Amino acid sequence: MSKSSGGKEEWSSVQHVLAYLNVADNLPHRTEGEAVLLDHVSKDASRVLDLGTGDGRLLKLLKIDRPNMNEAIALDVSPTMLKAARDHFANDNTVKVVEHDFNFPLPDSLGYFDAVVSSFAIHHLDHKRKRALYEEIYNILNPTGVFCNLEHVASPSVELHVRFLNAIGYSPKTEDKSNKLLPMEIQLGWLREIGFVDVDCYWKWLEMALLIGYKA
Repeated sequence: MSKSSGGKEEWSSVQHVLAYLNVADNLPHRTEGEAVLLDHVSKDASRVLDLGTGDGRLLKLLKIDRPNMNEAIALDVSPTMLKAARDHFANDNTVKVVEHDFNFPLPDSLGYFDAVVSSFAIHHLDHKRKRALYEEIYNILNPTGVFCNLEHVASPSVELHVRFLNAIGYSPKTEDKSNKLLPMEIQLGWLREIGFVDVDCYWKWLEMALLIGYKA
């Protein structure tokens, strides 16, 4: 499974992006995880940051029943994904689409948010950068703000990893070699160490997990 926080060159290919979207939109059980994520973002959230927005899928869902959302910022690195997101939100002046590579620190100019969300993007970062990004997210959340990361995590065994790959139409030979998967438990521990509260896995299916933490 792949997303747009990988190399910019890879995500500049229209063919590559369309192939990803075809798989991503048909991932088994994905809508279940998204539904749980939506349940944990306040209907009163005023500012939302979407990390690795892709074509804006998650942000579209978030905006449906959040009329008080004054501003949403959608970050991505892929020119093709950015164009798709800009086209979709062309008539929505509450959404700002920004190009950014998550291998580097988040821009200082972003401001503070009631919610930071991400969907299948952060697993492309090396582990040190993952943890640093989690700290940056904590620092830009308003008090009581929430971080929801619907993520691709590591399986506890090779057998379960192969089972997941088969379930989404891949094999060990065809899986995305740019994935840098990490066990869910390690990431939950990081979130707690950073200061998030009520940290838990709120939904999981094989290697798809929804990690959530709140800022006290």
